[in-house]
Amino acid sequence: MSQTITVKVKLLPTKEQEEILNEMSHTYISVINQLVSEMVDNKKSTKKTSKHVTALLPGSVKNQAIRDSKSIFSKRVKKSNYKIIPILKKPVCVWNNQNYSFDFTHIHLPLTFDGKTKRTPIRALLVDKHNRNFDLLKHKLGTLRITKKSNKWIAQIAVNISPIEKTGTRVIGVDLGLKVPAVAVTDDGKTRFFGNGRQNKFVRRKFKSKRKKLGKLKKLCAIRKLDDREQRYMKDQDHKISRAIVNFAIDHNISVIRLEQLTNIRQTARTSRKNEKNLHNWSFYRLSQFIEYKANLEGIKVEYVNPAYTSQTCPKCSEKNKAQDRKYKCKCGFEKHRDLVGAMNIRYAPVVDGNSQPA
Repeated sequence: MSQTITVKVKLLPTKEQEEILNEMSHTYISVINQLVSEMVDNKKSTKKTSKHVTALLPGSVKNQAIRDSKSIFSKRVKKSNYKIIPILKKPVCVWNNQNYSFDFTHIHLPLTFDGKTKRTPIRALLVDKHNRNFDLLKHKLGTLRITKKSNKWIAQIAVNISPIEKTGTRVIGVDLGLKVPAVAVTDDGKTRFFGNGRQNKFVRRKFKSKRKKLGKLKKLCAIRKLDDREQRYMKDQDHKISRAIVNFAIDHNISVIRLEQLTNIRQTARTSRKNEKNLHNWSFYRLSQFIEYKANLEGIKVEYVNPAYTSQTCPKCSEKNKAQDRKYKCKCGFEKHRDLVGAMNIRYAPVVDGNSQPA
């Protein structure tokens, strides 16, 4: 199954290019807001083409604005029965995949100079430390979005990854958690623990304490910057853990990674008051998505299993027992770390879609 991810690339435009990008970004959202407003008044989707849009934008960008406005109208306005009328505020400009290209140093795309459209190279940091961005951009490309964030211009490129699956039947189970972010176990008993849950909780408490102090001083901008720093930290941790898990799978010639299907876990999971807030802040979906797309790039399939009783069932005799803290003990004599028991059971649990490799 193909997967769409977003590759972020830092842009280094000239002063002239920056002025044009800024103007085009504001014009783009203005066009979308105007078209959506017209569709709301007429109670139907627009039939306008780029010829009907009077704005200083390339024709291809006008067409993309029309497509985006139709999407907003059908998916948000009509779906809410006209109760939600979104108004875009954040400047952005979008090009479809047929109207931009790139090399190792520049992204080439049409810009409007003095009312004329000209294909222009904008300097970009496409090659990162491990060449991962450039490797990702070899896959099927989607739309290109350019926006400004914290005085930096960022290009967001949608990439559609179609995995090439490895032949083989070796499976690992990966249990995701709070105190231990991830535990993996192979079919021959090789295990590894990933991440540091205590460190993550400490960092979150530290950010929370700083936010509290800034809140008393009513420094809202500083709070927003702090929130951004915290999110970047947690996202970086998820990237590192997912990369380590996939590398572990590669080292052991694994063809399938099995994860728990954790949809609605916030509503269904039982946890202590101590960990309740951490559960609601836990980026389990993002971590599983990072594992999936990194695994797909290596030809490793990711399957999701039913999470019911994976941490309570004894892998040796199938009896259900509740673990005491992090230690799992069974009457049959089996004794292991609770999260390790979960990973062992995930290897054999029923796959959600029913299409599974034998473990």
